[in-house]
Amino acid sequence: MGGALERLRVIDTTHVLAGPFAAYQLGVLGADVIKIEDPNDPDQARMQGSDPALTDAGMGTAFLAQGSNKRCMALDLKTPEGRDALLALVEAADVFVENYRPGAFEALGLGYDALSARNPGLVYCSISAFGATGPRRAQTGYDNVIQAFCGMMAMTGTGDSGPLKCGAPVIDYATGTTAAFAISAALLHRARTGRGQHVDVSMLDVALMLMSAPLTGYLWNGAHPQPMGNDFFFATLGCYDTADEPLMIAASNLAQQERLWRLLGHPEMIQSANNARIAAHAAEKSLLAEIFATRPAAAWEETLLAARIPAARVRRLEEALADPQIAARGVLGTHEGWGTQGQRLRVPLAGFTLSETPPELRSAPQSVGAQDGDRRWRD
Repeated sequence: MGGALERLRVIDTTHVLAGPFAAYQLGVLGADVIKIEDPNDPDQARMQGSDPALTDAGMGTAFLAQGSNKRCMALDLKTPEGRDALLALVEAADVFVENYRPGAFEALGLGYDALSARNPGLVYCSISAFGATGPRRAQTGYDNVIQAFCGMMAMTGTGDSGPLKCGAPVIDYATGTTAAFAISAALLHRARTGRGQHVDVSMLDVALMLMSAPLTGYLWNGAHPQPMGNDFFFATLGCYDTADEPLMIAASNLAQQERLWRLLGHPEMIQSANNARIAAHAAEKSLLAEIFATRPAAAWEETLLAARIPAARVRRLEEALADPQIAARGVLGTHEGWGTQGQRLRVPLAGFTLSETPPELRSAPQSVGAQDGDRRWRD
């Protein structure tokens, strides 16, 4: 059985991260993704990553992370020949994805109106920093710029550290995931009506969605979110130093905090209401810091989990990936015998699985224009 999106053709003209990740998520679900790159200026993610030899070869790990299940073609869309070839692809496509500055594709005659006229059922997805409308529509930006603009950095870190960006490009990945979700919704609508539509995805809009709770609180009563580092509004949520390494605990609800205090031998600290927990934050944090410093983090983790209190040592990526839970979930896919050296390439697939049509890898990442000599893509 093929993937959930088998027989769907996606034209991916995107570059860097959010757009390519959106197309990749469609690809691991079975869509036929054709990646279009400028032969003179290919996807810059190809020249980024942890292995200098791969970046020199235009196959950087930043590209490999979302390059599987795509057939790569090189077209110069600034030339009539390149545009004609793209239009021929669009006529048989279901989805078109681009993430250039709003107006750029319209100037080339490749905007939504032009492509929709050729293929009324086309779902045309535009991804940009600030969206296709509004006074900042022409302003470009990347994940780190949006983190700074939207208020996310200002609420991340501590008073001493100053604003900090997230260690992973969360807005890029969230934007790609949002775009894939929106495209799927548009395809469902097309199945009912036969009509395609324009999907407009803004990185700024996605960033605001990621901050829904603090944003709503601010709009309600002006309570501006402050940088709290690894602390939370309740002391029984937070990161504490142990005898050897940091430990994150999450005795979030009233029942969990009661179990925690009984486990630690301090039933007098149990609170019956959340507002009382907020008021007691300083006293609770001081006592918890003293207690957790007495044992190693691994011992605390085992003890807390046995009492049904969420907790985790702060792990490095290498240790997290070695945990058997990762293998059990199948979140990582593998290309065996990849590249000129026949190596093993492992990449993330998707943050979910499906019982009938799970995400899967079918083909390895390709070089720029790998499909140029194969005209079967016109079928």
